[in-house]
Amino acid sequence: MAPHMALWDEKEIFPVETMRKAAQLGFGGIYTQTDVGGSGLSRLDTSIIFEALSTGCVSTTAYMSIHNMCVWMIDTFGNEEQRHRFCPSLCSMDKFASYCLTEPGSGSDAASLLTSAKRDGDCYVLNGSKAFISGGGDTDVYVVMCRTGGSGARGISCLVVEKGTPGLSFGKKEKKVGWNSQPTRAVIFEDCVVPVKNRLGVEGQGFSIAMKGLNGGRINIASCSLGAAHASVLLTRDHLAVRKQFGEPLAHNQYLQFKLADMATRLVTSRLIVRHAADALQNGTGDAATLCAMAKLFATDECFKICNQALQMHGGYGYLKDYAVQQFVRDIRVHQILEGTNEVMRMIVARSILQE
Repeated sequence: MAPHMALWDEKEIFPVETMRKAAQLGFGGIYTQTDVGGSGLSRLDTSIIFEALSTGCVSTTAYMSIHNMCVWMIDTFGNEEQRHRFCPSLCSMDKFASYCLTEPGSGSDAASLLTSAKRDGDCYVLNGSKAFISGGGDTDVYVVMCRTGGSGARGISCLVVEKGTPGLSFGKKEKKVGWNSQPTRAVIFEDCVVPVKNRLGVEGQGFSIAMKGLNGGRINIASCSLGAAHASVLLTRDHLAVRKQFGEPLAHNQYLQFKLADMATRLVTSRLIVRHAADALQNGTGDAATLCAMAKLFATDECFKICNQALQMHGGYGYLKDYAVQQFVRDIRVHQILEGTNEVMRMIVARSILQE
């Protein structure tokens, strides 16, 4: 991934074949059960894998993390027929998945989503649209949160919509600051007919399914930030060793040494909270959701600071696209926004504390 990271970013290439090679190593369904082709690994294993992969390309790894979240949702909440129908081809990445929650009018307030699914015999008829969908238009399976009942979270259900379904279409490919190796489009439903057999769980369970998926998604995206920060610290170390100013290497400057020490300390601290949250989610502890929010909040904020500081320490070179550090800055900036904004993470944490 690393040798191609800049090209994928510049040309906006969705590296399908590279991801399929990753799937051959078990990375298409890392924490999906083995009987449907998954690797059956833990959330802690997953965090380590996504950090490592992100040192090569954050954008591609972040899409893989979303794909893994979708496969897990089908594996966990689907019935046996659904698991065996969808998961094997997703785990092998012969097919790719997208997560469809956000809408043009409902981002942080996800429970107010408007995309409707009206029951008509053995089918649902979907109408509405989803915004900022990673992989949208290029992927094969869409895990869609839609309103089958009344207002609020309890009226939301989860449907799996397959590409090629009549009434399913896509908006223009968005031009983004980072995350350019994965396409982002609106996903549009116009009298889109989806069989009832594609519903995960029961009617009204969709919001709960979405949130449980996001708990893992938050650890995953925080882990991607760890990889970017890790790579940026190493790039900065190497740059300080070779770049000279005032007659000596920058590595001899104590101010820059202290900055590098702070960056490394923030990285290790961030890694510890992410790994702790991953372990809590794996073991189903009562505070797991709060710890996932804390980890996502802390690690994505701190790792962005690390990458940004790394760019600063590269001086003018850091602002050139010949140097990888600027891409790490661009790619992880969005981690503070998606999978629940960091402001929403603070709301979750505060609510947990105040309810104790």
